Amino acid sequence: MTNPNQAGIIIVAAGESRRMGIDKTFMLIGNKPLLAWSVDACQRCSAIDRIVLVLNRKNIDQGKKLAKDQSWSKVAAICPGGQRRQDSVDEGLRKLHGCRWVLIHDGSRPFLTDALIRDGLAAAQETGAAIAAVPVKDTIKRARTDMIVESTLERQLLWAVQTPQVFRSDIITEAYSTITDDVTDDASLVEKLGIRVKIYMGSYNNIKVTTSEDAAMAESLAAERRSYEGRDRL
Repeated sequence: MTNPNQAGIIIVAAGESRRMGIDKTFMLIGNKPLLAWSVDACQRCSAIDRIVLVLNRKNIDQGKKLAKDQSWSKVAAICPGGQRRQDSVDEGLRKLHGCRWVLIHDGSRPFLTDALIRDGLAAAQETGAAIAAVPVKDTIKRARTDMIVESTLERQLLWAVQTPQVFRSDIITEAYSTITDDVTDDASLVEKLGIRVKIYMGSYNNIKVTTSEDAAMAESLAAERRSYEGRDRL
């Protein structure tokens, strides 16, 4: 039975890190595995009741060991992903039971916060679906395949989408059971059902670690966070 007050999160880290050149799931950022940053945030957040980790098959044993070593009591399941990201999320959905609300988060976004989780859950109350996003800062051009500019898009209408993305469980389950198109994010599937998706303010620090340059930026942000936490303890 689904509990109307419970929320579960699927943290997806099943990719092959091709652009990074090394497996980034357990690479150290601020002396802590990349994956651990987002799981720790969910473990601490009282709004999250269950966590499902979706990992590359070759990382399952290491993921289970990390979960045990870190005493992640909310981790209900650790399962292998699929060929595409959406296949991995689908596997996670099959392991997440009893939750009214489902959050989906990229394990390569280490700086998940309590506010991002709670703001997402609040925003999703309106339509049943909400996504973290930030306004784009750059001018965006639409180009033809021959690299000739076709048009300039209205910047004030453009948002860079992040995770977490938050859904009522029946909505995201229906989306994954009925839509098979290739998509780049979970909200795209929900949009194809005709469901309105609410945007809520994400964070420019909520970066995705995809390249070595991203990893360097994450190290800097991690050092900044440690500095703030140190001052708070004074």
